[in-house]
Amino acid sequence: MSTTRHLVNRQRRLATVAAERTAAPAPVHKPVEPETVADGSGTDGAAVDEAETQEEPERKDGKEPPSRPPRLRIRLPAVLCAATVLLGAFAVWAFTSADSLRDDPSRQNTALTDISRTSEVKGQITEAVGAVFSYNYASPAKADAAVKKHLTGRAVQQHKDMLAEVRAQAPKQKLVLTTTVTESGVETLDGDRARLIIFADQSNTRTGKSEETTYAAAMFAVDAVRQGGTWRISAIDTFTR
Repeated sequence: MSTTRHLVNRQRRLATVAAERTAAPAPVHKPVEPETVADGSGTDGAAVDEAETQEEPERKDGKEPPSRPPRLRIRLPAVLCAATVLLGAFAVWAFTSADSLRDDPSRQNTALTDISRTSEVKGQITEAVGAVFSYNYASPAKADAAVKKHLTGRAVQQHKDMLAEVRAQAPKQKLVLTTTVTESGVETLDGDRARLIIFADQSNTRTGKSEETTYAAAMFAVDAVRQGGTWRISAIDTFTR
């Protein structure tokens, strides 16, 4: 009898416990507050704490931290100032150099300023080049007269060496050498001295049994001096050694 009652009571207790477990509500998960994430050990939280730690010493006195001026505003005036100083120094040097060149008689060049003298030397030297670099086997005396009239100084021997072969072959081959200046330019002009660049065309004709003509172009420079109101060639530069 007592055994049966105990069994019934036990079954009732078990049924009650089972009923309580079944009726117990499920745990509710609370949403995580933003402050919790900020205070956590994650990467974002560490970054926020580090930023606050860096800014906090500057704000303890209650004043806003001074703003840093952009570096460009500091460096640009300095660069412009340095450039101005350099340009000013260069201008002074250029003016001084130009003034010294004007004062030095050996470095004066009036080829671009003295138009009449430039035209004079060009005309006379053009005529001189055509005369002394032309040769006719039938009238060698004419060539000799041109040399005496238009050449002086070193140019006399230079011309003799340049036309030595022509003079030697001219009677046998009946040579006629003609030189025509096509263009000339005054490089320097200083008082009674000048230097010119000459461009010329040359034709060499053999008038023997079989007539033959060859053509060539030439470029060379001449130094000129003005003697007795006439420009004469004083040196010949063929740009060869």
